[in-house]
Amino acid sequence: MVVAPSGEQFEITSGGQRATVVEVGGGLRTYTVGDRAVLDGYDEAAICDGARCQTLVPWPNRVRDGKWTWRDVDLQLALTEPEQHNAIHGLVRWMPWSVVERDDSSITVGCISHPQPGYPWTIEVRNAWSLGVDGLAVETTLVNRSDSTAPVACGFHPYVRVGTAAIDDAVLTVPGDTRILTGEQQIPTGREPVAGTAYDFRTPRAIGNLAIDHTYTDLHRDSDGRARLRLAAPDRSEQVTVWVDAAYPYLEIFTGDALPDPSRRRQGLGVEPMSVPPNALVTGESVVALDPGASWRGHWGLNPF
Repeated sequence: MVVAPSGEQFEITSGGQRATVVEVGGGLRTYTVGDRAVLDGYDEAAICDGARCQTLVPWPNRVRDGKWTWRDVDLQLALTEPEQHNAIHGLVRWMPWSVVERDDSSITVGCISHPQPGYPWTIEVRNAWSLGVDGLAVETTLVNRSDSTAPVACGFHPYVRVGTAAIDDAVLTVPGDTRILTGEQQIPTGREPVAGTAYDFRTPRAIGNLAIDHTYTDLHRDSDGRARLRLAAPDRSEQVTVWVDAAYPYLEIFTGDALPDPSRRRQGLGVEPMSVPPNALVTGESVVALDPGASWRGHWGLNPF
Protein backbone atom coordinates (compact mmCIF):
# COMPACT_ATOMS: atom_id res chain seq x y z
CA MET A 1 0.00 0.00 0.00
CA VAL A 2 1.32 3.42 -0.98
CA VAL A 3 0.59 6.16 1.54
CA ALA A 4 0.25 9.74 0.30
CA PRO A 5 3.03 12.06 1.53
CA SER A 6 0.41 14.14 3.35
CA GLY A 7 -1.17 11.03 4.85
CA GLU A 8 -4.88 10.32 4.98
CA GLN A 9 -7.13 12.73 3.09
CA PHE A 10 -10.31 14.07 4.70
CA GLU A 11 -12.75 15.77 2.32
CA ILE A 12 -15.53 18.03 3.52
CA THR A 13 -18.22 19.56 1.29
CA SER A 14 -20.96 22.15 1.37
CA GLY A 15 -22.91 22.99 -1.77
CA GLY A 16 -20.30 23.54 -4.46
CA GLN A 17 -17.47 23.90 -1.95
CA ARG A 18 -14.90 21.16 -1.35
CA ALA A 19 -11.90 21.19 0.97
CA THR A 20 -9.29 18.55 1.72
CA VAL A 21 -7.82 18.43 5.21
CA VAL A 22 -4.76 16.20 5.60
CA GLU A 23 -3.39 13.92 8.29
CA VAL A 24 0.13 15.34 8.13
CA GLY A 25 0.14 18.69 9.88
CA GLY A 26 -3.65 18.95 10.23
CA GLY A 27 -3.61 21.52 7.44
CA LEU A 28 -5.49 22.16 4.23
CA ARG A 29 -4.35 20.74 0.89
CA THR A 30 -7.14 22.01 -1.41
CA TYR A 31 -10.16 24.31 -1.35
CA THR A 32 -12.38 24.72 -4.38
CA VAL A 33 -15.71 26.31 -5.23
CA GLY A 34 -17.10 24.53 -8.27
CA ASP A 35 -14.22 24.41 -10.75
CA ARG A 36 -12.45 27.34 -9.12
CA ALA A 37 -9.34 26.79 -7.00
CA VAL A 38 -9.39 29.27 -4.12
CA LEU A 39 -6.25 27.82 -2.58
CA ASP A 40 -2.94 27.37 -4.38
CA GLY A 41 -2.45 23.97 -2.81
CA TYR A 42 -0.54 20.86 -3.77
CA ASP A 43 -1.09 17.46 -5.33
CA GLU A 44 -1.99 14.41 -3.28
CA ALA A 45 1.15 12.68 -4.58
CA ALA A 46 3.41 15.57 -3.51
CA ILE A 47 5.08 16.58 -0.28
CA CYS A 48 3.71 19.89 0.97
CA ASP A 49 6.00 22.62 -0.37
CA GLY A 50 6.35 26.18 0.83
CA ALA A 51 4.46 25.33 4.06
CA ARG A 52 1.19 25.45 2.06
CA CYS A 53 -1.63 25.93 4.59
CA GLN A 54 0.27 24.13 7.29
CA THR A 55 -0.37 24.69 11.00
CA LEU A 56 2.42 26.69 12.66
CA VAL A 57 2.47 25.83 16.38
CA PRO A 58 3.91 26.58 18.93
CA TRP A 59 5.36 29.46 16.92
CA PRO A 60 4.98 30.78 13.36
CA ASN A 61 7.73 32.31 11.25
CA ARG A 62 11.36 32.35 12.49
CA VAL A 63 13.45 32.09 15.62
CA ARG A 64 16.90 33.49 14.98
CA ASP A 65 19.57 30.78 15.29
CA GLY A 66 16.94 28.71 17.12
CA LYS A 67 18.20 30.21 20.39
CA TRP A 68 15.83 31.66 22.97
CA THR A 69 15.38 31.98 26.71
CA TRP A 70 12.33 31.26 28.83
CA ARG A 71 12.35 32.29 32.49
CA ASP A 72 16.15 32.29 32.66
CA VAL A 73 16.52 28.90 30.96
CA ASP A 74 18.45 28.92 27.67
CA LEU A 75 16.90 26.75 24.94
CA GLN A 76 18.07 25.58 21.52
CA LEU A 77 15.63 24.56 18.78
CA ALA A 78 16.53 22.47 15.77
CA LEU A 79 17.53 24.64 12.78
CA THR A 80 14.74 23.73 10.37
CA GLU A 81 15.71 26.55 8.00
CA PRO A 82 19.42 25.72 7.75
CA GLU A 83 20.11 28.02 4.81
CA GLN A 84 19.30 31.00 7.05
CA HIS A 85 20.26 29.35 10.35
CA ASN A 86 16.78 29.67 11.81
CA ALA A 87 14.13 27.53 13.46
CA ILE A 88 11.00 28.05 11.39
CA HIS A 89 7.24 27.46 11.62
CA GLY A 90 6.93 25.45 14.80
CA LEU A 91 6.83 21.74 15.57
CA VAL A 92 3.50 20.24 14.42
CA ARG A 93 3.42 20.73 10.65
CA TRP A 94 4.95 17.31 9.89
CA MET A 95 3.26 15.42 12.73
CA PRO A 96 0.38 12.95 12.19
CA TRP A 97 -3.00 14.29 13.29
CA SER A 98 -6.12 12.23 14.04
CA VAL A 99 -9.83 12.82 13.55
CA VAL A 100 -11.66 14.01 16.66
CA GLU A 101 -15.07 14.46 15.08
CA ARG A 102 -16.44 14.78 11.58
CA ASP A 103 -19.55 15.37 9.49
CA ASP A 104 -20.15 16.21 5.83
CA SER A 105 -19.20 19.89 6.05
CA SER A 106 -16.80 19.99 9.00
CA ILE A 107 -13.97 18.10 10.63
CA THR A 108 -11.93 18.52 13.79
CA VAL A 109 -8.42 17.08 13.79
CA GLY A 110 -5.91 17.09 16.59
CA CYS A 111 -2.44 16.15 17.73
CA ILE A 112 -0.27 16.32 20.83
CA SER A 113 3.11 17.97 20.51
CA HIS A 114 5.28 16.27 23.10
CA PRO A 115 8.41 17.89 24.58
CA GLN A 116 11.34 18.24 22.20
CA PRO A 117 14.82 19.68 22.52
CA GLY A 118 14.35 23.44 22.66
CA TYR A 119 10.64 23.24 23.58
CA PRO A 120 10.05 21.17 26.74
CA TRP A 121 6.24 21.37 26.95
CA THR A 122 3.30 19.21 25.92
CA ILE A 123 0.73 21.09 23.83
CA GLU A 124 -2.54 19.65 22.56
CA VAL A 125 -3.59 21.24 19.26
CA ARG A 126 -6.97 21.01 17.53
CA ASN A 127 -8.15 22.48 14.23
CA ALA A 128 -11.89 22.61 13.61
CA TRP A 129 -12.35 23.15 9.85
CA SER A 130 -15.84 23.97 8.55
CA LEU A 131 -17.58 25.03 5.33
CA GLY A 132 -20.63 27.28 5.23
CA VAL A 133 -22.36 30.11 3.42
CA ASP A 134 -19.41 32.42 4.16
CA GLY A 135 -16.78 30.00 2.92
CA LEU A 136 -14.20 28.11 4.94
CA ALA A 137 -13.27 28.76 8.58
CA VAL A 138 -10.94 27.19 11.12
CA GLU A 139 -10.94 27.45 14.88
CA THR A 140 -7.64 26.43 16.48
CA THR A 141 -7.38 25.49 20.14
CA LEU A 142 -4.13 25.08 22.06
CA VAL A 143 -4.18 23.44 25.50
CA ASN A 144 -1.18 23.24 27.79
CA ARG A 145 -0.92 19.62 28.98
CA SER A 146 2.32 20.25 30.89
CA ASP A 147 2.85 20.86 34.60
CA SER A 148 4.43 24.26 34.02
CA THR A 149 3.53 27.45 32.17
CA ALA A 150 4.18 27.17 28.43
CA PRO A 151 4.86 29.98 25.93
CA VAL A 152 2.63 29.48 22.89
CA ALA A 153 1.85 31.11 19.57
CA CYS A 154 0.04 30.07 16.41
CA GLY A 155 -0.05 30.71 12.69
CA PHE A 156 -1.10 29.31 9.31
CA HIS A 157 0.39 29.51 5.84
CA PRO A 158 -2.29 29.47 3.08
CA TYR A 159 -1.65 30.67 -0.47
CA VAL A 160 -4.73 32.16 -2.16
CA ARG A 161 -5.43 32.79 -5.82
CA VAL A 162 -8.07 34.48 -7.97
CA GLY A 163 -7.68 32.92 -11.42
CA THR A 164 -4.89 35.15 -12.77
CA ALA A 165 -1.90 33.53 -14.48
CA ALA A 166 0.30 35.10 -11.81
CA ILE A 167 -0.48 37.24 -8.78
CA ASP A 168 1.09 40.29 -10.48
CA ASP A 169 -2.25 41.25 -12.03
CA ALA A 170 -4.30 40.55 -8.91
CA VAL A 171 -5.69 43.50 -6.94
CA LEU A 172 -4.68 43.44 -3.28
CA THR A 173 -6.08 45.19 -0.21
CA VAL A 174 -4.14 44.87 3.06
CA PRO A 175 -5.73 46.58 6.10
CA GLY A 176 -2.42 47.19 7.87
CA ASP A 177 -0.83 50.54 8.77
CA THR A 178 2.61 49.18 9.68
CA ARG A 179 5.19 46.92 8.06
CA ILE A 180 7.82 45.06 10.08
CA LEU A 181 11.24 45.53 8.50
CA THR A 182 13.66 42.62 8.37
CA GLY A 183 17.36 42.22 7.76
CA GLU A 184 19.80 39.35 7.95
CA GLN A 185 18.06 35.97 8.32
CA GLN A 186 14.69 37.75 7.77
CA ILE A 187 14.65 38.73 11.44
CA PRO A 188 12.92 42.03 12.40
CA THR A 189 15.04 45.17 12.56
CA GLY A 190 12.29 47.74 13.06
CA ARG A 191 8.92 49.01 11.85
CA GLU A 192 7.72 51.69 9.50
CA PRO A 193 4.34 53.13 8.50
CA VAL A 194 3.29 51.89 5.07
CA ALA A 195 2.00 55.34 4.11
CA GLY A 196 3.97 56.73 1.19
CA THR A 197 5.78 53.44 0.47
CA ALA A 198 5.45 50.78 -2.21
CA TYR A 199 4.02 48.46 0.45
CA ASP A 200 0.87 50.48 1.12
CA PHE A 201 -2.10 48.38 0.00
CA ARG A 202 -4.72 49.98 2.21
CA THR A 203 -6.32 51.21 -1.02
CA PRO A 204 -6.85 48.36 -3.51
CA ARG A 205 -4.25 48.15 -6.28
CA ALA A 206 -2.45 45.58 -8.42
CA ILE A 207 0.54 43.83 -6.88
CA GLY A 208 2.60 44.29 -10.05
CA ASN A 209 6.14 42.95 -9.87
CA LEU A 210 6.65 43.96 -6.23
CA ALA A 211 8.30 41.24 -4.13
CA ILE A 212 6.78 41.04 -0.65
CA ASP A 213 7.81 38.90 2.30
CA HIS A 214 6.88 41.08 5.26
CA THR A 215 4.61 41.16 8.26
CA TYR A 216 1.83 43.75 8.45
CA THR A 217 0.34 44.85 11.75
CA ASP A 218 -1.79 47.62 13.27
CA LEU A 219 -4.62 46.02 11.37
CA HIS A 220 -7.89 47.83 10.75
CA ARG A 221 -10.81 45.81 12.06
CA ASP A 222 -14.50 45.86 11.23
CA SER A 223 -17.30 46.09 13.79
CA ASP A 224 -17.18 42.31 14.30
CA GLY A 225 -13.52 42.52 15.39
CA ARG A 226 -12.19 40.89 12.25
CA ALA A 227 -9.52 42.26 9.95
CA ARG A 228 -10.07 41.49 6.28
CA LEU A 229 -7.50 41.22 3.49
CA ARG A 230 -8.86 40.97 -0.04
CA LEU A 231 -7.41 39.64 -3.28
CA ALA A 232 -9.36 40.10 -6.51
CA ALA A 233 -9.02 39.50 -10.21
CA PRO A 234 -8.64 42.74 -12.22
CA ASP A 235 -12.25 42.50 -13.44
CA ARG A 236 -13.47 41.35 -10.00
CA SER A 237 -14.76 38.11 -11.57
CA GLU A 238 -13.07 36.23 -8.73
CA GLN A 239 -12.12 37.39 -5.28
CA VAL A 240 -11.26 35.99 -1.88
CA THR A 241 -11.29 37.59 1.54
CA VAL A 242 -8.92 36.33 4.22
CA TRP A 243 -10.29 37.28 7.63
CA VAL A 244 -8.71 36.98 11.07
CA ASP A 245 -10.07 37.55 14.54
CA ALA A 246 -8.31 39.46 17.33
CA ALA A 247 -6.16 36.44 18.20
CA TYR A 248 -4.16 37.18 15.04
CA PRO A 249 -2.76 40.76 15.12
CA TYR A 250 -0.20 40.06 12.38
CA LEU A 251 -0.41 39.08 8.71
CA GLU A 252 2.65 37.91 6.81
CA ILE A 253 2.30 38.62 3.07
CA PHE A 254 4.48 36.50 0.78
CA THR A 255 4.55 36.75 -3.01
CA GLY A 256 6.49 33.51 -3.26
CA ASP A 257 9.57 34.84 -5.03
CA ALA A 258 11.89 32.81 -2.79
CA LEU A 259 10.21 29.43 -3.31
CA PRO A 260 12.74 26.81 -4.46
CA ASP A 261 10.64 25.67 -7.43
CA PRO A 262 10.47 28.49 -10.01
CA SER A 263 7.19 27.14 -11.38
CA ARG A 264 5.53 27.73 -7.99
CA ARG A 265 6.63 31.35 -7.59
CA ARG A 266 3.98 34.10 -7.67
CA GLN A 267 1.19 31.60 -8.48
CA GLY A 268 -0.60 32.24 -5.20
CA LEU A 269 -0.29 34.90 -2.52
CA GLY A 270 0.83 33.71 0.89
CA VAL A 271 -1.40 35.35 3.51
CA GLU A 272 -0.32 34.08 6.91
CA PRO A 273 -2.37 34.78 10.04
CA MET A 274 0.04 34.98 12.99
CA SER A 275 -0.55 35.51 16.70
CA VAL A 276 3.00 36.86 17.08
CA PRO A 277 5.58 38.61 14.87
CA PRO A 278 8.76 36.92 13.60
CA ASN A 279 11.35 36.01 16.26
CA ALA A 280 8.74 36.30 19.01
CA LEU A 281 10.11 33.49 21.16
CA VAL A 282 13.27 35.60 21.48
CA THR A 283 11.59 38.98 22.05
CA GLY A 284 8.51 37.69 23.89
CA GLU A 285 6.25 40.02 21.88
CA SER A 286 2.61 38.87 21.97
CA VAL A 287 3.61 35.37 23.15
CA VAL A 288 0.94 33.87 25.42
CA ALA A 289 2.08 32.32 28.72
CA LEU A 290 -0.35 29.43 29.01
CA ASP A 291 -0.80 27.96 32.49
CA PRO A 292 -1.20 24.20 32.95
CA GLY A 293 -4.64 23.14 31.68
CA ALA A 294 -5.37 26.56 30.18
CA SER A 295 -6.33 27.07 26.54
CA TRP A 296 -5.91 29.59 23.71
CA ARG A 297 -8.23 29.96 20.71
CA GLY A 298 -8.00 31.71 17.38
CA HIS A 299 -10.25 31.93 14.31
CA TRP A 300 -9.58 32.79 10.68
CA GLY A 301 -11.10 31.91 7.33
CA LEU A 302 -11.42 32.31 3.58
CA ASN A 303 -14.52 33.82 1.99
CA PRO A 304 -14.51 33.36 -1.80
CA PHE A 305 -17.96 34.90 -2.35
